[in-house]
Amino acid sequence: QVQLEESGGGLVQAGGSLRLSCAASGRTFSSYAMAWFRQAPGKEREFVAAISRSGGRTYYAGSVKGRFTISRDNAKNTVYLQMNSLAPEDTAVYYCAADTAQTMGSEFDYEYNYWGQGTQVTVSS
Repeated sequence: QVQLEESGGGLVQAGGSLRLSCAASGRTFSSYAMAWFRQAPGKEREFVAAISRSGGRTYYAGSVKGRFTISRDNAKNTVYLQMNSLAPEDTAVYYCAADTAQTMGSEFDYEYNYWGQGTQVTVSS
């Protein structure tokens, strides 16, 4: 079992920055891939970024590439999402997810078997 808890969401003006954190517990954090997804009102959940278990490989959705950075600190059992140059279309509930069967990470939500409760990010124009 893996427990995930996100934090760091909030309200920010367009052009601003936020850093999301996701603290994991229950299994050896460095053994599995992690990712961030988001879901805006009335829309399907979408991939944001993923990171391999070591942190050596990262993947991004085209819509956030160059603005968002995913990272992890295996000593702190935490994955981060640094979000810069935020825009109103980034408004969503952001979820972290763990894929304990894989080490490299992917953009497919069905591959992730543990999910956090989500944290709201609202970007005002």
